[in-house]
Amino acid sequence: MMNLENINNELKEKSPKEIIEWAMNNSERPVLTTNFRPYESAILHAVSNVKLDIKVIWCDTGYNTPNTYRHAKELIDQLELSVDIYVPKISVGYRNVLMGIPEVDTDEHQEFTEQVKLEPFRRAMEEHQPDLWFTNLRKGQTAFRDSIDIVSKGKDGKIKVSPFYHWTDEELDVYLDTHNLPNEFKYFDPTKVLSNRECGLHA
Repeated sequence: MMNLENINNELKEKSPKEIIEWAMNNSERPVLTTNFRPYESAILHAVSNVKLDIKVIWCDTGYNTPNTYRHAKELIDQLELSVDIYVPKISVGYRNVLMGIPEVDTDEHQEFTEQVKLEPFRRAMEEHQPDLWFTNLRKGQTAFRDSIDIVSKGKDGKIKVSPFYHWTDEELDVYLDTHNLPNEFKYFDPTKVLSNRECGLHA
């Protein structure tokens, strides 16, 4: 059984590449999730450089900006990513007629989040059955994310690894520049709306 405190103490001074290599050595069915938000290109590059055929899961809410969709296509092609896209069972057009994007912190918004993000994500995890999940969570993003670490365990029992957990935006800017990676800031998540909210995927 993993002692997360000891593991995180050991990994704290390691590079993202070393953290990813540690994770690969302790996993049989790893996956990488992405939403192509700002700085996602860093983890997509870092993980795929260690394991080119890593399965990438993208739960596309259908509400991404045109810039985000173009950014996703650019990265998928540049990094030769193996991406499985999961979409909601109800189309954006139909949902917009029924409910639109409800006000946050309401029962309607909770149902909206369930439809566009949580259900597709559960479906992805059920199909892939990963034993380890790479994410780009970082300290300072939300109160919940401040409470975890490089390696954490979700409420579903899955191990989550965040190789860039202690990195700042400025450090990531250097990483992206060094590796000639694009970034994307015209990103919108309808399940969060505000950047400091959690949608329920991690918390």
